[in-house]
Amino acid sequence: MCRLFVLLFFSIFISCQISPDAATLDKNTISFENDTEGSSKLSGMAIFKKHCVICHGADGKLGLNGAKDLSASKRPLTERVELIHQGKNLMPSFEKTLTSEEIEAVARYTLELSPNSDL
Repeated sequence: MCRLFVLLFFSIFISCQISPDAATLDKNTISFENDTEGSSKLSGMAIFKKHCVICHGADGKLGLNGAKDLSASKRPLTERVELIHQGKNLMPSFEKTLTSEEIEAVARYTLELSPNSDL
């Protein structure tokens, strides 16, 4: 019970620290950006702000609730995609929340947070 209270307190505290843009972001406002081929792709950063910032922080280093430091991660893209799909420990699975395209966009964005990762 005490652990649940502490987790709730930190979640509320962190959500108050998120910028208003990230806190009010919904699926209808996720931005698109054009790639070199002219097709549009989901902005991994926008999705990350909506779903991941609360535990990982804007720079990937927060580590709330046991979240890993994404800036120190050496996981390749394929492992990141799988982890976001399936979840692990306290990290929930996002396979029912995000599309495969959104999951890949977030995974690609997390690579930008980690200079040590393999593309």
